Amino acid sequence: MTDAIFAGLPELEPGSVWLVGAGPGDPGLLTLHAANALRHADVIVHDALVNGDCLKLAKPDATLEFAGKRGGKPSPKQRDISLRLVELARAGNRVLRLKGGDPFVFGRGGEEALTLVEHGIPFRIVPGITAGIGGLAYAGIPVTHREVNHAVTFLTGHDSSGVVPDRINWEGIAKGSPVIVMYMAMKHIGQIAANLIAGGRSPEEPVAFVCNAATPEQVVLETTLLRAEADVAASGLEPPAIVIVGEVVRLRAALDWLGARDGRVLAVDPFADRVLRDRA
Repeated sequence: MTDAIFAGLPELEPGSVWLVGAGPGDPGLLTLHAANALRHADVIVHDALVNGDCLKLAKPDATLEFAGKRGGKPSPKQRDISLRLVELARAGNRVLRLKGGDPFVFGRGGEEALTLVEHGIPFRIVPGITAGIGGLAYAGIPVTHREVNHAVTFLTGHDSSGVVPDRINWEGIAKGSPVIVMYMAMKHIGQIAANLIAGGRSPEEPVAFVCNAATPEQVVLETTLLRAEADVAASGLEPPAIVIVGEVVRLRAALDWLGARDGRVLAVDPFADRVLRDRA
C-alpha cells in the first residue's frame, strides 16, 4: 500500500486509543482507517477472532498483545482488558484495540470506550463489517431479500454468565422476526431452537451455521430448526460460528459465489415463482 492511499486520513496519536473493527476475517474487508491504524500503532491489543493476516499489516516494531475471550476457555477479564488500554495510553503509546467484526456489535467496544471516558483517554471508534452481515455474505446468504423479509433481528446466544439469555423475548422474536441472526449461539442451539419452535417457528425452517466466516477455513452447514442440534453434533463443527434462521437461507443454492468458484453449479432464484405470482 502506498502512502497516497492514506493521505488526509486522521492519525493515531500518542496517548490515544482506537477501537477498531477488523471485519469477519478476510483482510480485504479492513477499512482504510483500520489499515492505517495498523501501520502506526505502537501496541495492538487484539481479540482471538482477528485474522492473523490482518496483523501482518502492523509496523515491524509494534507490540502485539493477545486479549482474546473464548467461551469455556481461560481468558482475561473484561475490566482488566479495559484498564490495560488505559495503562498503555498513559504510557504515551499509540494504542490499537483490534476486534473481530464490529466493536459495537456484541464486541464489548462500548464497555471499553466507557472506561476510556472514565479515565480521560482520547479515543476513536472505527466500525468494521460485522460477521452477521459480512460472514453471511461470504456464505451466499443475504440477511434481507425483498421477497422474503423486511426485518431482521440480531441477538447473542449467551449472556455474560455463558447461558442462553433469559431476558430475550423468544416468543416475540419467533413471531415477529422473519430472519434471525445469532452470534455465539452454536453451543446452546438445542435450547434456542426449542425456544423458537415453542414460540411458533416451523421445525422445518431453514438454518445455516457459518463457521470461520470469510476465511479459507470457512465451512457452512445447512439444516433445519428441528435437526440443528443433532446435525451440528454429527458434523464436529465448532465455534466461531454465525447462525441464521429464516427462508433467506434457501438463497444460498443460488448465491454461493465462493462455491461457484470451486465448481458448484448454482441454482436459479428459489423465489422466482413467488415473484411471478405476485406480479400476475
